Amino acid sequence: MIVVVGIGDDGMAGLGEPARAELRRATVVHGAPRQLDLLDDTVTAERRPWPSPLLPALPGLFGGQDGDQHVVASGDPLLHGIGTTLTRTFGAERVRVIPAVSSVAVACARLGWPVEGTEVIRVVDAEPVTAVRRGGRAVVLSRDETTPTALARLLAGTGRGDSELTVLEHLGGPAERRLAGTAEQWAQNPPTDIDPLNIIAVHYLPDARILTPLPDTEFAHDGQLTKQPMRAVTLAALSQRPGELLWDVGAGSGSIAIEWCRAGNGCRAVTFERDPERAARITVNATAFGVTLQLRGAAPDALADAPDPDAIFIGGGLTTPGLLTACLRRLRPGGRLVANAVTAESEAVLIQNHSEFGGELQRFQHYRGEPIGGFTGWRPAFPVTQWTLIR
Repeated sequence: MIVVVGIGDDGMAGLGEPARAELRRATVVHGAPRQLDLLDDTVTAERRPWPSPLLPALPGLFGGQDGDQHVVASGDPLLHGIGTTLTRTFGAERVRVIPAVSSVAVACARLGWPVEGTEVIRVVDAEPVTAVRRGGRAVVLSRDETTPTALARLLAGTGRGDSELTVLEHLGGPAERRLAGTAEQWAQNPPTDIDPLNIIAVHYLPDARILTPLPDTEFAHDGQLTKQPMRAVTLAALSQRPGELLWDVGAGSGSIAIEWCRAGNGCRAVTFERDPERAARITVNATAFGVTLQLRGAAPDALADAPDPDAIFIGGGLTTPGLLTACLRRLRPGGRLVANAVTAESEAVLIQNHSEFGGELQRFQHYRGEPIGGFTGWRPAFPVTQWTLIR
């Protein structure tokens, strides 16, 4: 059995008796140097810092050992911690976790925030842009002392300068400290003495969260954009599931990929766009919504080294020789392909492939009410033909 003991910044004093007893009987304790240094003299076991890289070493450290083996970890080891990694690697039946109070729970207690209404965002091994939000509250698990300023500048640069940031250092320990300010303040005059061991509590302001497909005006674009009504229809056809990977081919502004990732649940996207100016807009739009996308060049050439997708959206380039065939070849079994066509030439490609492979073929026509003198008339958008195929 691998026994994982969570410990806070207050060290052994904050542990219950079951956790102390486990550490006292251990012969070897694995952990990060900071957690190992929190153990006192009642723990006589050999203290072994984690090797780097860690993941490839785990089977050798724990794979063939007899008896119980011990690990000390920060706070709740199953909250973005080593407990999750060990359980995934060796199975839940081989791992027992004794959690301490998590830093997230302590942060919420300090600020009076309900834990269930607070998002947890980990940027320890991700870019700070992934913590940009359009509203709500979050506890951000920092990488180091540079994370608060980087996040403040991103928020200020994407219209969220009023957001309230609270940096909490060494939570629960004797060196606990709090720093507070707005994103705009810290973007202009950042604190210079932030401790590397910190988390950031963020109240994102103004709160402009929209859970449905976004208005077209939320995206930077040159007209090459799947409009909001068709975006809603397209996302429904893509039938998104947690953790899936999307290819957005002929991405234009990246609106479909951004909506896909914005839905959460660990979904990821790769965008393919041949036009450099449009590719730059995709990056701008992704940053504004805290989304990280893989951005690649023109399909089908750029498809070669991309990971196989669970779903594919083709919004442009259907008449490119070999593109649709290359996409179908890479789609995972059970995956969905959705292609939208506006031109007659692109529609012909979809009709031909529908005849060959089946699936569902639909045409959508959208009208918008616009002034005609003192009255209102209906102005039609281009009709869109959509082909959906489940592999």
